[in-house]
Amino acid sequence: MTEALSLPDPFNLAAYVLQAGAEQPDKIALSLLSGETSEDWTYATLIQAVRGTATGLLQSGLTAGDIVLMRLGNTPDFPIAYLGAIAAGCVPVPTAAALTEGEVAKIIAALKPKAILHDRSVPCPYCEDLIDLDALRAMRDLPPAVYHMGDPDRLGYIIYTSGTSGKPSAVMHAHRAILARRMMFDGWYGLGPQDRLLHAGAFNWTYTLGTGLMDPWTVGATALIPVPGTDASALPALIASHKATIFAAAPGVYRQMLKDVSPLYLPNLRHGLSAGEKMTALVRETWSEVTNTQVFEAFGMSECSTFISGCPDTPAKEGAIGTAQPGRQVSIRTAKGAARPDTPGTIAIHKSDLGLALGYLNEPEQWAQKFDGDWFVTGDQGMMDENGQITYLGRNDDMMNAGGFRVSPLEVEEIMLNAPGVTSIGVTEVEIKKGTQVIAAFYTAAEPLNEYKLTDFATQNLARYKQPRLYVHVDALPIGGNGKLSRRALRAQFEASKA
Repeated sequence: MTEALSLPDPFNLAAYVLQAGAEQPDKIALSLLSGETSEDWTYATLIQAVRGTATGLLQSGLTAGDIVLMRLGNTPDFPIAYLGAIAAGCVPVPTAAALTEGEVAKIIAALKPKAILHDRSVPCPYCEDLIDLDALRAMRDLPPAVYHMGDPDRLGYIIYTSGTSGKPSAVMHAHRAILARRMMFDGWYGLGPQDRLLHAGAFNWTYTLGTGLMDPWTVGATALIPVPGTDASALPALIASHKATIFAAAPGVYRQMLKDVSPLYLPNLRHGLSAGEKMTALVRETWSEVTNTQVFEAFGMSECSTFISGCPDTPAKEGAIGTAQPGRQVSIRTAKGAARPDTPGTIAIHKSDLGLALGYLNEPEQWAQKFDGDWFVTGDQGMMDENGQITYLGRNDDMMNAGGFRVSPLEVEEIMLNAPGVTSIGVTEVEIKKGTQVIAAFYTAAEPLNEYKLTDFATQNLARYKQPRLYVHVDALPIGGNGKLSRRALRAQFEASKA
């Protein structure tokens, strides 16, 4: 930890998030949007629900430090239960609703939770320690619990990695991680208490939980969340009618919103935010043209949330994702140490970062292997110029090898997405026969496209070694619970099709 930083002690993440709201109890903390109407939660109502839930969890027999698995749906119950567990000193584990019962069973075996908060619509094996949704909601009216205060370095919550490079790992985060998120307020969001931030993600997605809820509440702003099932085409109207000043979504949502490229009148919107995967230049430029606002991207990971981004004060240069947020130390690492400017390497963050996790649950050796001296090394490639602007090149395990050249799938995807008729695309390396691998492009389109036309387009726009050698029309690309394209799943589908 950085010695110059003095952490508040004792500390509780939930108390910190709700402190600004407690000073303005009648202000709207959350609006659940449906057309021009909304279901509104004041800060007073939200805080009572959180602290009442904390009381109920303690009355159910839970104690500080107990792990609580969350199997809840896309409703306000999710953040209320999350903060309620933390307020009580318990350790919530939010998980994607899309997980199957078998996948959840494996998580339960590894976590050994003392309780499971369960919405019956979400898959979960039967356990004696289930607390169902009705019981959970009834807790909100109980007398408010006193926040469990303690060491800011103690375990606060656990989230699972996406598993894009292997099996998911349980990442243990400290209560202090919320303090690191303040670096995003100016370094990415441009967020203040006057803002109305509309996030297009589901309540039970960690991107929404952090950017869409925890961060606006920390500064006393208003969080806007569309009701479940809201189509992307309806989002511009919601942004306009509910006077959103900041809009956040994954790149795929922006793509869907821009199918109709007519100008969008969004008088209160200052800018958009994007994370989860790299946004293509085409989407970013089109958004700017039709809304007259910019999109600021961010890069992060389950182990440290976001720490590289563009922002209103320091926009990313063309092709880059931005710079290290103020207060973060970021390095591009090679086998010989720090990379020279404009030299590819692996993105790393200093071990002193307040947002860096405590480790992987039950996997200390795997955690130790992530470090290169004082640097936590990600599985993502990038390069940094002399001004600190960082260009993202893709995950290390997604990088392709063509004739001895390292090729980023992101570069190929960005070009081939412009091919006539292509609506989305994923590029990866596949084995077509033993010992022979080629770059393959899996694409969606209204109907299979003429391969010669795709080849001609690639020839005109890509160096020969970057050109796909195989084109596969698919009904949909595999998207993980974190909203990212799974190239691992693409390779698996290709192997299965050969069987």
